[in-house]
Amino acid sequence: MAQAQILILGGGLAGMASAAALGQAGYDVTVLEARAFPGGRATSYSIPSDPDGEVIDNCQHVLLRCCVNLLDFYRRLGVSEKVEFHREFFFIEPGGRFSVLKAGLLPTPLHFSESFLRLTFLSLCDKIAIGKALLAVKNEYHRRKDLDRITMLEWLQEKGQTGRAIERFWRQVLVSAINEELDRMAAIHGLQVFWLGFLARKDCYEMGLPAVPLAELYSPQCWQAFPNVRFEYRAPVTAIESGDSAIVAVTAGDRRWTADHYISALPFERLSVLLPQFHCDFGHSPITGIHLWFDRPVTSLPHGTLLDRTIQWFFNKDRGRYLQLVVSASRSLVELSRQEVIDLALKELAEFLPDVRLAKLTKAHVVKEVRATFSAQPNLEQKRPPAVTTWKNFSLAGDWTRSGWPATMEGAVRSGYLAAEATTQSLGQPTAFLLPDIA
Repeated sequence: MAQAQILILGGGLAGMASAAALGQAGYDVTVLEARAFPGGRATSYSIPSDPDGEVIDNCQHVLLRCCVNLLDFYRRLGVSEKVEFHREFFFIEPGGRFSVLKAGLLPTPLHFSESFLRLTFLSLCDKIAIGKALLAVKNEYHRRKDLDRITMLEWLQEKGQTGRAIERFWRQVLVSAINEELDRMAAIHGLQVFWLGFLARKDCYEMGLPAVPLAELYSPQCWQAFPNVRFEYRAPVTAIESGDSAIVAVTAGDRRWTADHYISALPFERLSVLLPQFHCDFGHSPITGIHLWFDRPVTSLPHGTLLDRTIQWFFNKDRGRYLQLVVSASRSLVELSRQEVIDLALKELAEFLPDVRLAKLTKAHVVKEVRATFSAQPNLEQKRPPAVTTWKNFSLAGDWTRSGWPATMEGAVRSGYLAAEATTQSLGQPTAFLLPDIA
């Protein structure tokens, strides 16, 4: 008996996760992707007109050990060894002094106690307040019912956090993780980050960084193990034909496509044009990536989070000569020119890495992802649609759907697995793909 035909609209992480899960389960899968390569917002490309043919990630993407479904996706594609994990976080103050946060000898949830007490950028009063709030995270994350209705800032103020603790600890971690400011972020997401990413297991905080350009994680060679999965590139979806109870066909790349089941992994703003029933009034939050190449090494640190300034993180991409900087929720940079962003980055970076003042900038590139993620605001979770739709042969994926996570790589893969589960359920062959959270 011929296996069912699955058509996936969109080749970002969510679409690829559905394709890998269903392809490994034996289904015949076709992925329609508008661009000439997969990966969506998590990809890499050659800089146009760059004489060196430099390949860059559109932005530095980071995962933690608690991202179990993303790691499962990498395992399916055979690229797990291309992600390097780091056990130390470097917090750097203006002037260059840095502190290291890492797990120690004590068991969870006290595993950070030794390094946390040695952090120089927080006072004893700050640390006592943070310790009490972390205990509240452990007690409230699975129990408190109003966390989606209040902001993270309101929750922190309720817990008596000092201004310095909020700015230098909570904000420094959470804005980068959720891509939203504390006064716009639903508290449920902030507590989830600290519970799953710091407290639930001793190694869950370890930070994974791809050791290769992102596109290599889903190269054609990776998909050779899935001969029943095909990608059609430069095939933007321009129409979805719907009946009363089922999707009839899809138009993409000047061709009409039909299948037994359809999965949309399109951005919500795109899907709402094709199917107005899925109109979402979610806002967006931007991310800016700044790539700087120097004529000499400017740091030996692998990465660092920068306190009290606009630039939040740097990542050492080539022995200190090439740094990638990241600004999450970067609304203040959207209207600045390319040169203004570069000038700001160099000025601030020199406050933390003094060797920047001695180095010559040889080239730079700025990437503004204005629609990087949806804005994870309060009262949004119930508006996020589930994978199952009113059409029996149509499922939804995408980090904006109800995945159980905010808009992260893990959230995207979770949504892809949930859409794959909905697909197999509708075809009468229910199969589980989603891995449970670590706690």
